[in-house]
Amino acid sequence: MTAPAPARLVVLISGSGSNLQALLEATADPAYGAVVVAVGADRDGIAGLEHAAAAGIPTFVDSVKAYPSRDDWDAALAAHVAEHRPDLVISAGFLKLVGKQFLDAFGDRYINTHNALLPAFPGIHGPRDALAYGVKVAGATLFFVDAGVDTGPIIAQTVVPVLDDDTEETLTERIKVAERAQLVDCVGRLVREGWTIQDRKVRIP
Repeated sequence: MTAPAPARLVVLISGSGSNLQALLEATADPAYGAVVVAVGADRDGIAGLEHAAAAGIPTFVDSVKAYPSRDDWDAALAAHVAEHRPDLVISAGFLKLVGKQFLDAFGDRYINTHNALLPAFPGIHGPRDALAYGVKVAGATLFFVDAGVDTGPIIAQTVVPVLDDDTEETLTERIKVAERAQLVDCVGRLVREGWTIQDRKVRIP
């Protein structure tokens, strides 16, 4: 019996690509069940694109300012991702909100990771806001992206303690370690086992 073809992942990034690197390391093992077939970015000259190039993975860059409107950018990004026929699209530190055309194409298979325990502390300052509120635990949330800001159906959450002497930087770093492990584990499970979404509840068989 032939083994099933590995799932195709397109990863979107905006910076250093530490989550991308973790996925590249995981997908090097055939048992993981997926391969990264392309890496997209919203700007040139970032380390994540160098990681992808070093691994021989095709890359593309769609900068918002290169297009006449945000809708044009959204359509171009959707088209470039679609060229690679992904089974799953992963926002790994991609700092742009996609629009309707992208979500129409990939909304049920576009996942993002956020450095807070949603629905608490959405937006770009999750760890800072969590510290300011005085919570005792923080963490990361993996979710399917919808049209809101960090509001989509939750796939998984991981918790880290908030220490008395934490700064935004130390808490952010502790969350990043747990976040990477959760991303790699859950992407592997999604592609190997599949998933369902019903009434906002994501289930992996």
